[in-house]
Amino acid sequence: MNYRVICFAIGRILLVEAALLLLPMAVGVGYGESPVPFLIPIALLVLCGGLLSFKKPKQMALYARDGMAVVALAWIAMSLFGGLPFYISGDIPKYVDCIFETVSGFTTTGATILTEVESLSRGILFWRSFTHWVGGMGVLVFVMAILPMGGDGHGMHMLRAEMPGPAPGKLVSRMSDTAKILYGIYLVMTIIEIILLVAGGMPLFDACIHSFGSAGTGGFSCRNLSVGAYNNPYFDIVIGIFMLLFGVNFNLYYFLLVRKFREVFRSEELWAYVGIVAVAVVAITADIVHLYDSVGTSLRHAFFQVSSIMTTTGYATVDFNTWPTFSKAILVALMFIGGCAGSTAGGLKVARVVILEKVSVSEMRRMLHPNAVSTVRFEGKPLNERSIQGVHLFLAVYLVIFVVSCLLVALEQMDLVTVFTAVATCINNVGPGLEIVGPMGNFSEFSPWSKLLLSFDMLVGRLEIFPMLLLFAPSIWKRRLPARKPASADF
Repeated sequence: MNYRVICFAIGRILLVEAALLLLPMAVGVGYGESPVPFLIPIALLVLCGGLLSFKKPKQMALYARDGMAVVALAWIAMSLFGGLPFYISGDIPKYVDCIFETVSGFTTTGATILTEVESLSRGILFWRSFTHWVGGMGVLVFVMAILPMGGDGHGMHMLRAEMPGPAPGKLVSRMSDTAKILYGIYLVMTIIEIILLVAGGMPLFDACIHSFGSAGTGGFSCRNLSVGAYNNPYFDIVIGIFMLLFGVNFNLYYFLLVRKFREVFRSEELWAYVGIVAVAVVAITADIVHLYDSVGTSLRHAFFQVSSIMTTTGYATVDFNTWPTFSKAILVALMFIGGCAGSTAGGLKVARVVILEKVSVSEMRRMLHPNAVSTVRFEGKPLNERSIQGVHLFLAVYLVIFVVSCLLVALEQMDLVTVFTAVATCINNVGPGLEIVGPMGNFSEFSPWSKLLLSFDMLVGRLEIFPMLLLFAPSIWKRRLPARKPASADF
């Protein structure tokens, strides 16, 4: 373990967070609000970040376990400091609640302890949603996009630890260039959504808030009733479409830009993603058509809710907690599936679901024909045993964490649906669940210990489990003996 490079990297990340806080502070000042809730955290971040990154280590080698440690510790540190504006402003009096809200923001979960948001200051509301945008593509990816990285590939360890999906990769040879491409696409799509919402009559501030939530698939709104407060079909359609777009693997957008159209249209994950959304929308529309005035209204609400839950965004236009059980069951299933690998969405990811389905079919065929040779292929390429084992391992650990979390949260003595969906929505980074934590509810009734546990679940879900779990492995903290001269990696 290279402690010096880990501290140096985290120090740089804290300095970046200090710079990020300048934007919501400027927004607050523009609305005549005090900058103090942001100035104090900025000063602390500059102090801590400066001390950690004051001296650049001579040996800048970053290995796999180092990368995982950097990612996990950076997300924890950013959440702890990022909660200070809520606490100092007095908008959230308890620091545990501030941590929960900030973790929910950075992990793009959208779960909240706030019972009312419209009374919050504009600067705080902006920071609350801006955490979605920063955390959506990845904090470390953002840092790599603005800070120079070496071309030796060590930055890839951080990308693999942070990017969602079974097999993240580079678009181009340099890691920093890959990060810039991803965030460039991300930024342009966000700006387009803001323009479309403003063109439809939404105030600029509200458009920014909801675009940040759509882009990061987070779900924080500046209205108590979420998107449903506007009761505007145009807003529902625009936000619904963009939520789906941000749930697509961003590598496919790059392929579109470089005119590799065949790579896009041959994507198995993309077609599975579209197919699941289409089937879910049709099924829910048929189930809720009797609740609304017309088929069109039912279709609009079904499309928006499916888009929101499938991409783990968490916006709502209606209280789907009142829908029939069949529709709610579909939405819960979509919570677990999630969006595509390499997107800003959470959940298990469509890629893993497709791989698990193909492996299951292959194993059943092998049972019927023991001597047959069966190769599992995904995206046109055969999957090796290591990749398949990786998916199985992820699912096994995921289920263990989910069950243990449900048992611990059940000590709250709440109803089973609330407990189950609270854990499901946090570990899958969705936001709303059912019953007490439904789209019109919140997590304020949970104890501080449960909020911390659910915060851990949110981090586990966002960072694909293993970076957080490896923090508890004693072997990861052993110093690495210098067996060879390490390659340099500049931040």
